[in-house]
Parts: sequence; C-alpha cells; structure tokens
Amino acid sequence: MLLSFYNPDVLGDVLIVETQEDVATQNTTQKDNVVRIFNEENDQAIGFNFFDLGEKLGIQDESGQVFLDEKQVAVLNDALEQAGFSDKLEADNSPKFVIGHVDAIKEHPDSDHLHITQTDVGFDKPVQIVCGAPNIDQGQLVVVALPGAVMPTGAEIWPGELRGVDSFGMICSARELGIPNAPQKRGILVLDDGKAGQAFDFEAAKNLFD
Repeated sequence: MLLSFYNPDVLGDVLIVETQEDVATQNTTQKDNVVRIFNEENDQAIGFNFFDLGEKLGIQDESGQVFLDEKQVAVLNDALEQAGFSDKLEADNSPKFVIGHVDAIKEHPDSDHLHITQTDVGFDKPVQIVCGAPNIDQGQLVVVALPGAVMPTGAEIWPGELRGVDSFGMICSARELGIPNAPQKRGILVLDDGKAGQAFDFEAAKNLFD
C-alpha cells in the first residue's frame, strides 16, 4: 500500500508517504531530504517524509491526498537510494473503494451485534470483513473500503481486528461515503447492481438519494 499526502500551505514542501499503519514502537531516521519512519521492533519502514520534491514530482499545486504514478514513485526511489536507504516503494493505483458481494455471514462469537462476513471484492478469494451494521445480510452487493482507502473524513483504512477477529477493510454506509442526502440512520449502503471488484462510482452515486 502507498498513501501519499501533500499540503504545502500547512507543512511546506513535504510529501508524506505511508506504507503501513502507525505503531507505538515507531522511530525516525533522517538522511539528506528524506525521513524514514520505522518500527523499532523489526526495522520495517512504515512511512517516509520527502522534502523539496514537490516541483520535481509535479505536485506543487496540489493539496491533500495525491495519487502517484510509476514515474513519480521512481523519483521517490531515487531519493531513497541517494540518501542511502535500501527501501523500495511501489506505485499502488488499484481502486480502494470497490463493490463487494457478501458471500457468507455469521455472528461474531464475542459480540451481540457484530457479524463476520466473507466478501468477494474481486480477489482470488473472498476477504473477511467484520461489520456491525444492522442490515448486513448474505447475498448483498455492498461498497467496501479496502486497506489503503482514505474516507471522506480523512480516516485511513488498514487491516485490523474487531473483538479479536481479523478484518480486511470496511463495508460502508452511504453517510460514511459522503454521498449527498444520505440517510442518517445506521446501516450499510446496499446496491441494486454491480460486479464484485468493480470500482465504486462516486460521481454516479451522487444521484442515489435525489
């Protein structure tokens, strides 16, 4: 995964890159114009800050989340190498909000409202997602925020667990997706049609609740 953020008005010419979720044991090392953020327990990189590359990357006029192509990621890898770091970044432009099909569902063993789903998101096999929505059911077409997604609120989605059960992403409500006029009550968005793994069309979804 590769999440990138750039906000020159607040941070100056600094590109923030995240490859993993923050951990309590993280630390930093700076060489030249690169700060490496890593997990002290295993020395695994969880992110980087790149200074003074906005113009070279062509993002100097952008603000917020940025989506880097392979050429831009190559610039970052050159910066890492020149600074003396051995890490390599890979471009990640796969859709993070996709249509999912709830293949199977069962109750969470340690909760009276959570459910464990096996949801087809277009991968080789379904992924496990824990969901607390009251209207979740087998056979539904839903919208899944995969790890690496950034919600309209700015929240980032990473693999995690709920009540001790692994969960790969989040099944979303219309409100969580920021769809205009979305119902304010609890409950996931259930779609009438679509194919598992297909990118969710936010533009088309603007008319869902007209």
